[in-house]
Amino acid sequence: MDTPTLQPSLRDTLQTARKSKRISQLELALRMGVSQRHVSFVESGRAQPSRELLLAWLQELQAPLAVRNVALQQAGFAPVYRGSELGDAVLAPVRESLGRLLAAHDPMPAMVMDAAWNVLQMNRGARWMAGALMPALADLPLDQPINLLDSFLHPEGMTKNITNLEEVAPAILAHLRDDASVMPEISERVELLAAQFQKRLGKKFLAQWPRQMAPVLTTRFATQYGELAFFSMFSTFGTPQDITLASLRVEHVFAADDLTRSVVHANVR
Repeated sequence: MDTPTLQPSLRDTLQTARKSKRISQLELALRMGVSQRHVSFVESGRAQPSRELLLAWLQELQAPLAVRNVALQQAGFAPVYRGSELGDAVLAPVRESLGRLLAAHDPMPAMVMDAAWNVLQMNRGARWMAGALMPALADLPLDQPINLLDSFLHPEGMTKNITNLEEVAPAILAHLRDDASVMPEISERVELLAAQFQKRLGKKFLAQWPRQMAPVLTTRFATQYGELAFFSMFSTFGTPQDITLASLRVEHVFAADDLTRSVVHANVR
């Protein structure tokens, strides 16, 4: 007989949301203008929050919109936020804007990803980069979905050719674990990647940070063109009111040296 899976309760959702932000009950209470005792009672299930308090609570914690809907339903209220498909007509202006943003960054790589690290859109530079760092991807159809987490875990994946992995791995893992705190479905793959890093790097993994930190973390790859170096930045929507849009981010990749810049410009068509 299968054991039934226990669904998280409102108290679980609120505690997880608060702890993921490393905020104490007292700090949260002060932010919302209520007593710490009331926060404690709600988190323990001894008191039921009003709809207005619950929305303010989740806003203070900057909880993902999907989590806010879940918490509202757990408290017996109707969800507030809708979740559209990126292809829906209502998001047509958003798709157009994302397309323009990607095109403007060419030939440097840029891609749109969701919270599960699924690549939803890529520009020409990103598709070239994927093929250069993972040759197995070079022949994929243009509509073939790519998940960056899977590409990290693949034996011939992107991390295989990183020449400064001992420097980059802790930052990658910290980023992924932060995402996993609000998206538990990726947690298993994140820990598999942690184990892979540990196996490859041994004592170098999570070694002491260097005394002198670079202004921005640069990832270096061994490729057929020589060692290429990149750094990246992310763009997100400032005030998303849709679950899908709240989960999207655009990664803009930049060349970290002249060689990389010249190789990208010479090869992206």
